[in-house]
Amino acid sequence: MQVCARYLFQVQCVSNPMYRVLRAIVVAILTWEAKLVLKRRNPKIIAVTGNAGKTSSKDAIFAVLSHAGLSVRKSEKSYNSEFGVPLTILGLESGWGSPWRWVVNLVQGLITALGNDPYPAWLVVEVGADRPGDINRIARWLRPHIVVITSIPSIPVHVEYFDSPHALAQEKRRLAEHMRPDGLLIINGDDEYTKKIHAEFADSAVTFGFEGQNAFVARDAGIQYEEKKPIGMHFYCEHSNARISVSIPGALGKPRVYSALCALAVAEAASIALETAGEALAHFAPPPGRMRLLEGIRGSIIIDDTYNASPAATLSALETLKEIKGVKKRIAVLGDMLELGRFSKIAHTEAGEVARKTTDLLVTVGFRAKAIGEVALNNGMPETHIRSYEHYESARAGKELEPELKEGVVVLVKGSQGIRMEKTVFEIMAEPERAGELLVRMDKDWRMR
Repeated sequence: MQVCARYLFQVQCVSNPMYRVLRAIVVAILTWEAKLVLKRRNPKIIAVTGNAGKTSSKDAIFAVLSHAGLSVRKSEKSYNSEFGVPLTILGLESGWGSPWRWVVNLVQGLITALGNDPYPAWLVVEVGADRPGDINRIARWLRPHIVVITSIPSIPVHVEYFDSPHALAQEKRRLAEHMRPDGLLIINGDDEYTKKIHAEFADSAVTFGFEGQNAFVARDAGIQYEEKKPIGMHFYCEHSNARISVSIPGALGKPRVYSALCALAVAEAASIALETAGEALAHFAPPPGRMRLLEGIRGSIIIDDTYNASPAATLSALETLKEIKGVKKRIAVLGDMLELGRFSKIAHTEAGEVARKTTDLLVTVGFRAKAIGEVALNNGMPETHIRSYEHYESARAGKELEPELKEGVVVLVKGSQGIRMEKTVFEIMAEPERAGELLVRMDKDWRMR
């Protein structure tokens, strides 16, 4: 009992029956407290799901609502599970592996549920799905007023645990199925699977994307430069008869534009002027590890995309690397893409084909990612331009990359969470003393893993 309590939410006890019992009890209590808060306080709930871009979209929505002066709370980090959603509603942090922190959380949650302290008028909640049923269990009691579905590519991350990409898309759809009767669905109108979901909820849905049929359309999207260095993205948003200029500093890539578009759609639903929302996005700092621009050693530039990796996001990141102007050398450090099941081989093969065309030096970390280098080699990339490391050598990959870095060199670093590619970035960033602020998974609990 003491051992399982000590490691209550750590991997070591996952197979232990006592762990499962304790976990279920904590989830049940947190959920009951969260339901009570929603019943008593009745905030407007914006629930964000999708297979890519959830956190960036959630943060962009929060930036727009808070800039407009609304009382709003968002999910911290990526609190999107059966633990994370109640914790967000209750305004609590994760207890991680400490049983005493979880006991404190349960007590504080009860105080919040029964108390009368000021409470936000709006909640922006991220909802994820690692396994079938994850979203449905949350959605049926959350009952959001606005549902945002960001993107569901043809090979989604976590598809390993679903029968098919369609089955995963149906799990995301559950959130829209359980929204309020007068609710609004804000959905990416460009993806194959999101288009199908939109068709089912067309009467209560608004779309965003790059394609012209969407209600919120991005035009002329591209990289912004200052003194010949990339500083972010810029595009024009067209909606009805309006057209506004939107700048997104600090990060690159089409996914950042999608996040901004869905935030603009939420702004309209919240009766916020598009111009006001655009101003908020111009001051919005992107979350760590999502195509974020960082200064590298000796004047180099890092594109830090280390939070996670999916096939679509990896290909998009590589294409963005290619698009940057004025670059002397393009380097991609790519870790394994996990949880893809039978799609793993084709996903890493496609990444290798694109990496061959978009990089001057390719570094892989992990035995799955090694296939990226092999494919690039078979497609004509010189062997001297390819390096390979084991899955536990992400830090070493960064250390041995240092001699390559100088002004005019851009390094893209990306991989799934389990490969810990942020360790690569730490070795080559110009300000390692700011790692806790700039990188993902730098808190004490993560560093101990």
